Amino acid sequence: MPEVDLPIARDARSLIPPTLQRTMRRSLSRGPEAGTPAKPLFGVLPFKRFVPQDIHSLLDYANGLTVLGVAMGAAKPACTAGLALGMADLGVSLLTDYRLSLRKIIPIEVHEFIDYAWGLAAIASPFVFGYARRSPLSAIVHVAVGVSTIIGSLFTDYRAQVGVKWSKRRLSEALPLSGAAVGA
Repeated sequence: MPEVDLPIARDARSLIPPTLQRTMRRSLSRGPEAGTPAKPLFGVLPFKRFVPQDIHSLLDYANGLTVLGVAMGAAKPACTAGLALGMADLGVSLLTDYRLSLRKIIPIEVHEFIDYAWGLAAIASPFVFGYARRSPLSAIVHVAVGVSTIIGSLFTDYRAQVGVKWSKRRLSEALPLSGAAVGA
């Protein structure tokens, strides 16, 4: 494996434990240990993908926990939306075919599609469920996390760990908009 130089000052490296340094190097590498690159969503890569999959994985968990955390103490519609969004994000993250998941069931390509759908749902929730004025903090956080999820997903170098694949039929059922992309 080619050695990847960590993007931090040399004297600051002494403060980081060696195991964390190795994990960071592996996360920033593009070799086989980083996983298999995902197929482009709808057959197109609109942007250069430079966010490592492991960093995106950590952000997935942070987004889910953030949305859950804001739900506590919010008005009832904001609380319900926050719980649903947070649990959905954490559930998908725990079951996706990437290194930091509990089980590898959901293909990475499906995870990417879910990221975009989840981001749009988080942005729309305060307005659809009417809590934008009653729970402004929850609304702001939901919109901000939704926007950051979409932007982060556009630039993530999605990589599968074990290569979970769904049949074309199952994939077209899960991603109804991608029938042409999967050959259905």
